[in-house]
Amino acid sequence: MDTNESTVLKLFVVGILVNAWMMRGLSAADSLDIEPTAPRPKKACNESRLRWEVEVCGEVFKRDMGHIDPQYWCNLTHFISEYHHFTRCTELKADVVSCYWPNPLVESYIIRIHKHFFSNCSADHVVWVDPPDDTLTILILIPVFLTLAMIALVVWCSKRSDILA
Repeated sequence: MDTNESTVLKLFVVGILVNAWMMRGLSAADSLDIEPTAPRPKKACNESRLRWEVEVCGEVFKRDMGHIDPQYWCNLTHFISEYHHFTRCTELKADVVSCYWPNPLVESYIIRIHKHFFSNCSADHVVWVDPPDDTLTILILIPVFLTLAMIALVVWCSKRSDILA
């Protein structure tokens, strides 16, 4: 085998290994010996208080949605701010009463809110879905291999510049 071909083959293998290493999601923190901080003692979740607090958030959301014409309830751009405040309120209230968010109680309340305000909203347009894993893998690997091939071609041409010139 020609030395240039050997070099290109080695570069290709190194490129694949580097790509695999980078895809593993290594970060600088993985190699540091950092002692974990002790978790704060957590109080038990007060579900009855959370139920009341979430109801308060829901009442504010209902009041805010009352100011929006019902024909615009299916257009997120008309109520995104109100919905954000509602979601943020449920997050904060769950934290105040030492409950994680989301939890089944909050989720069931949010589902009730959705059924009340957004039950008549249907998707009239095409809903995009992710392609199958095989297709996605091909779509990812083609640019990776093309990049590696271009690098190998540049290296090979730079080594043969005396002959090509």
